[in-house]
Amino acid sequence: MQGSDNTYAPPALEQQPAFTELTEVASIGSNGSILFATDDFFAPAEWMLKDSEPVFRPDEYTPFGKWMDGWETRRKRIPGHDWCVVQLGAPTEIAGIMVDTAYFTGNYAPRISIQGGTLDDTMRCMLQTSIPRQVEGNSDANIGTGRTKEELGMVDLIGTEQWDVLLPRTELKPGYAHTRRQYFNVPKGKQPMVVNHLRVNMFPDGGIARLRVYGTVRPNWHDSLFAKRAIDMIGMLNGGRCTGFSNAHYGHPRNLIKPNTGVNMGDGWETARRLNRPPVLRVDAAGILQVPGNEWATFQLGAPDGCWVTRIYIDTRHFKGNYPDNAMIEYASKDNPEVWMPLIERKKLGPHCKYECTLEPQEYAASYVRITIAPDGGLSRVRIFGMTTRD
Repeated sequence: MQGSDNTYAPPALEQQPAFTELTEVASIGSNGSILFATDDFFAPAEWMLKDSEPVFRPDEYTPFGKWMDGWETRRKRIPGHDWCVVQLGAPTEIAGIMVDTAYFTGNYAPRISIQGGTLDDTMRCMLQTSIPRQVEGNSDANIGTGRTKEELGMVDLIGTEQWDVLLPRTELKPGYAHTRRQYFNVPKGKQPMVVNHLRVNMFPDGGIARLRVYGTVRPNWHDSLFAKRAIDMIGMLNGGRCTGFSNAHYGHPRNLIKPNTGVNMGDGWETARRLNRPPVLRVDAAGILQVPGNEWATFQLGAPDGCWVTRIYIDTRHFKGNYPDNAMIEYASKDNPEVWMPLIERKKLGPHCKYECTLEPQEYAASYVRITIAPDGGLSRVRIFGMTTRD
């Protein structure tokens, strides 16, 4: 739109709730998956967890109907309603949920509720074995399918309908640009509730483009596995989270701690080019670029009492013409979070490369880290392996 002074005024950015800054645990990139769905006739439930933004292909059809980018069930002609079970990437105390109905305008699910619960390995394996999802190597293999009465009866034995209600039955809005993204706070109970699975209920049928679930990951640090091997303490599925950053123009630093390998430049942390870089660039004797300023991001590590860092891994995958010249990593303890001490000094980086280094024991247990890149650019992933301080 044009302002009165004839200058261009960009559209206002969408205001997102504070909970969207927490860890997202339902998407495929966060190791989320579908264990069960009552119906996948028009589009499989797995597509609801895609990392990408929804798209619309006006002229594309499948043998079962219109191609839609999300989960869409058939028009129900039998008693009941449709629902699915989502396995989250990690046990999580959930703070908020985003439901996106993009492009589902005359076929969106009119109402939804979400329940949370816990399945142990035995129950999960039983479900996966008795009613397997066909997704290996073929993401659309479940299109055109629905569960039989016998299969529904088997799943009912697990008792997911008795799980705690995180979001009571709520009306959704159609998938137009101004109504598609719908955010819901999950109130805290008297006791923190940690779940590793969700039951997503449609009432009675329809489509959902994307589901995002945000919260604080709560690993079981009493598990003996955590005490016997080095863990990626910055990893989001181990409770690591981004707490601040200087610049995230092209990609948020929370991408650095995802569990998977970066898929492209957009799946990493990338800053804008610093405007104070000199007209002519020079390096010192060690080959380090001599430029003012840097960019940084801070993280809280997952181990509640801190950890001893043993190994660091930095990946500039996909960043070929825009990698940082160098990087350094510092740590702070739980008792002195404002005092930063070196883990690795400035390290020269290169394009589309991986770097690993083994560390000597630190003076204090690390609870926070600060990653500094100079002068700017992008990283794909960072891993900080350490041993918990607990016996």
